[in-house]
Amino acid sequence: MNAWTLAPVESKFADIIWSHEPIASGELARICMQELGWKRTTTYTVLKKLCTRGIFQNNSGIVSSLLSREEFYSLQGERLVEDAFGGSLPAFLAAFTKRKALTAEEIAQIRQMIDQAEEV
Repeated sequence: MNAWTLAPVESKFADIIWSHEPIASGELARICMQELGWKRTTTYTVLKKLCTRGIFQNNSGIVSSLLSREEFYSLQGERLVEDAFGGSLPAFLAAFTKRKALTAEEIAQIRQMIDQAEEV
């Protein structure tokens, strides 16, 4: 698994951190026990793994993110477009809209993003 992909349980864990950061590692372990049914050692093992991948950090028992939730999912989306569509956003949108029609609101949001990108 690459640095910009999270398994489903890792995603739930990451959401806990993002929702509570900065958080003491002991408090994180307590929340994970309640919400995920994890033992303290499981929490610390997964935390270490995600710290090694550059998503979170644990400094003196205080856990915080190196990437915000938005930054992480943006990188994940960029990787998907790069890997599956050769970096072509139009190819991604074409594939996406073949199976799911865009709503008027989604079309307006995309137009707004394009307009903002043209201003830059």
